Amino acid sequence: MFRLAAVLAFLATPILAGLDEADVTILTFDQLEGWESDDHQAALGVFLDTCRLLDDPEWASICALAETQDSGRTFFELFFRPVLIEDGKDALFTAYYEPEIRGSRSPGGRYRHPVYRKPPGSTGYSRRQIEVDGVLRGRGLEIAWVEDPVELQFLQIQGSGRIRLPDGGSIRLGYAGSNGHRFSSLGDKLVAMGVYNRHQVSARVIQAWVHRNPVEGQDLMMHNASYVFFRELGRVAASKGPVGAMNRSITAQRSLAVDPAFTPLGAPVWLEKGGAGAFSRLMIAQDTGSRIKGAQRADIFLGTGDQAGQAAGKVRDPGRMVVLLPIQRAYALKPEG
Repeated sequence: MFRLAAVLAFLATPILAGLDEADVTILTFDQLEGWESDDHQAALGVFLDTCRLLDDPEWASICALAETQDSGRTFFELFFRPVLIEDGKDALFTAYYEPEIRGSRSPGGRYRHPVYRKPPGSTGYSRRQIEVDGVLRGRGLEIAWVEDPVELQFLQIQGSGRIRLPDGGSIRLGYAGSNGHRFSSLGDKLVAMGVYNRHQVSARVIQAWVHRNPVEGQDLMMHNASYVFFRELGRVAASKGPVGAMNRSITAQRSLAVDPAFTPLGAPVWLEKGGAGAFSRLMIAQDTGSRIKGAQRADIFLGTGDQAGQAAGKVRDPGRMVVLLPIQRAYALKPEG
């Protein structure tokens, strides 16, 4: 999932671009499955992390009120209305995480694969040109070097991550741009090749197959011509999550990546995820992704490291998401009567 640069221009948009073709239904809170059982106070805390970035008078007054609330549930029920937005496409909820991989500030030994900053000017080189032909080599763009090119590509797919250094320190990376080439899934390619069935494919399975088949594995890696560049994030505490599209750290199990054409960044979103590990939870729309498109499409942030990555790879579920909008904003989308 490519995390995009800050897109604060969306925050002030009074009418969301995707709503022209969408169906809008105003719900009540008792129509939200499991609403009464959630930890609304935890959701309120995450909401406050980005609320002040909402550059709109209506949101500004709500944010001021949010800082004085003792009851998260009362706050959301008093000042918001649940809005179901549908665009005719089936709901799909996936998950993402912040990878943590081993690397070094300098090349040598097992650390041979560079992590690049975005070069000035044209960035249209393919992955093969960058990783095999070395077109960026020697231009001073390296942030670090890592030991596993498969892990590096997974880090690029997530769009942010941490590099664990030999001395115990770490480098925090954020998305800085891409080469503009279309993303192609390595798992889908292995399925198309007949190597695995779809239910067998995971990040670990792909990594093991590449290591066992170095020649074919390199060809598989090049199948995804898309390449992501990073920037080093120096002010994010190790205890905090990665920086999302609102330029603030996101929170595991509470932050959601959405399509801002339908869901305003910073808005609370009631998520009812079906499938394995089904749950209902109030989350906050604090991130975006290049493959998150549609009114009922979202990506759940699950945290940092291998355990979160394994869990994220298993999430591909149906369900429903309902946006909580300020009362006047909600009824402006669908007037009563």
